[in-house]
Amino acid sequence: MKRCFDFFASFLALFFLWPVLALVAWRIKKNLGSPVFFKQVRPGLNGKPFEMIKFRTMRDATDAQGNPLPDCERLTPFGSFLRSSSLDELPELWNVLKGDMSLVGPRPLLMEYLPLYSPEQFRRHEARPGVSGWAQVNGRNAICWEDKFKLDVWYVDNASFLLDLKIIFLTVKKVLIKDGISAEGEATMSKFTGGDS
Repeated sequence: MKRCFDFFASFLALFFLWPVLALVAWRIKKNLGSPVFFKQVRPGLNGKPFEMIKFRTMRDATDAQGNPLPDCERLTPFGSFLRSSSLDELPELWNVLKGDMSLVGPRPLLMEYLPLYSPEQFRRHEARPGVSGWAQVNGRNAICWEDKFKLDVWYVDNASFLLDLKIIFLTVKKVLIKDGISAEGEATMSKFTGGDS
């Protein structure tokens, strides 16, 4: 039932939102240049890698050694707007349609985090990663990693269709009030370094 809902809901969303997607892509091309999309390999169900697609929100700025500058220096005002409105997440509907992701589930993080998880934290990968999730509607990026993973595992243990509908409703509310967009003192979210960080 969850997969059927994900498929039809993402298909309908892409069908009706294509003018918004086209407009955002045009504005990114105009403000940030190419590429319009940000693609990155992330761990999916059971940690299996997949390529996640989002709208690009940062400049390709590097230091003298060629290393990317901190997020706060690469994130433009337009990029901040895309993040705060969650418009940058819309292309993930394509990942949902393909079956890489679900509308609701633990957010897909970085591949480099996989060996840093405790066995309990790794359980977040027992569900397909989601466009939104229980951790996102209970603090988003404003809560610490330990709490975020506890919420992810709680979702894995308590997942249901009604809970998914509740999370979708709360997600819309969170987006409208722009709550928990970034961690305190960070442009986005601090890096996970293992343990209870």
